[in-house]
Amino acid sequence: MHPALNRSLPRPAWGRLWGRVALPLVLAASGLVGCAVAPPAATPAAALLQDSLYPGAPAAVDVSGVLAMSPAMRQYLSTELSGLDNAPDRRQALLAALREQGRLKLDYDDGDTRNAAEAFDKRAGHCLSLVVMTAAFAKHLGLPVRYQQVHVRPNYSRANSLTFASGHVNIVLTALPTDGPGRSTAGEDLTVDFVTPEELRGARIEPISEARVLAMFLNNRAAEQLAAGRPAEAYAWARAAVLQDPSYLGAVNTLAVIYLRSGHHAAAEQALQSVLARAPDDVPAVSNLIATLAAAGRQAEAAPYRRRLAMLQRHPPFHFLDLGVAALQKGDLRQARSHFERELRRQPFQHEAHYWAGVADALLGDPASAEEHLRRAIEHSGNPTLGARYSAKLAALKRQAL
Repeated sequence: MHPALNRSLPRPAWGRLWGRVALPLVLAASGLVGCAVAPPAATPAAALLQDSLYPGAPAAVDVSGVLAMSPAMRQYLSTELSGLDNAPDRRQALLAALREQGRLKLDYDDGDTRNAAEAFDKRAGHCLSLVVMTAAFAKHLGLPVRYQQVHVRPNYSRANSLTFASGHVNIVLTALPTDGPGRSTAGEDLTVDFVTPEELRGARIEPISEARVLAMFLNNRAAEQLAAGRPAEAYAWARAAVLQDPSYLGAVNTLAVIYLRSGHHAAAEQALQSVLARAPDDVPAVSNLIATLAAAGRQAEAAPYRRRLAMLQRHPPFHFLDLGVAALQKGDLRQARSHFERELRRQPFQHEAHYWAGVADALLGDPASAEEHLRRAIEHSGNPTLGARYSAKLAALKRQAL
């Protein structure tokens, strides 16, 4: 997603996404020693919902469709995977189909969050889409699964003055002592993931419930609707996420950002204080609370939270990228490149940072480095539209070099 280059705007709201996985954010955290701010007790999640503020919101969201098998998926099982019932290990057979091009394998697409049927139809999606599609097939086949949140450094993206922190989830086809007469699945669990085991080595793995996975899905949809400028629809999805898993603070943060973007400052503050009562060091919640208080004209009350945020996060996401773009606009090419390099040390897979680093290198007369950065921008763009845009820039750069 591409934000406007004008960085004179107030700090954007932000949240977390999954698969990309993401929520909208404005940063926040609390509970540090010596901090003068004491958050109130947590409000029950359902009590944070205020339907009257969004009379045009859909009355309900159909959660059952997230993991539903479509007729096309059932047909695929009965034809392309017709021998699955007789396979010695149906998990291995399903895993093979998920890994082979032209079968169930998904191309990575960091676009909209797709449910199981949509991911199957498009053969594309991000990690959360892969998880729900795999779960749908596995559950249909009677195979037990386990969902996992993988705690890795978040990837950040921006859209419509919103910053998104994207996390990662995967799914495990768990082993069973037996899988029917004459068949065995004894052995290791099988993990389904876009990311290789080597890349995840050392990451903290947290088992999560199916309710949490569904709440993440609903939260992603809420964030996407908000980024598209549809707050009533965003509220409906966030509401469903909060009710699906009231303990999922990411959904409460997204709910708060929806309130904030709609001008409902009191509702936003209540939701964010509820997050901070349970997670005092939640950076998105602190940052979003600062934005909420500032928008309500309560700068003095925001001050202690600003100090807290400075202790928790020295520089916000895209800090050095924005400095680099500003330097580039002033014609200070070497300073711009230095800033882009610092951003890439923080976010090595950030496509925007690679793109602008490529622009700086091209203007500095280093076409080889510029081409490499543009290739990486294409590789990490996450969706075909951005990839095509960067590919056009790379082709133009190559023509200039001829």
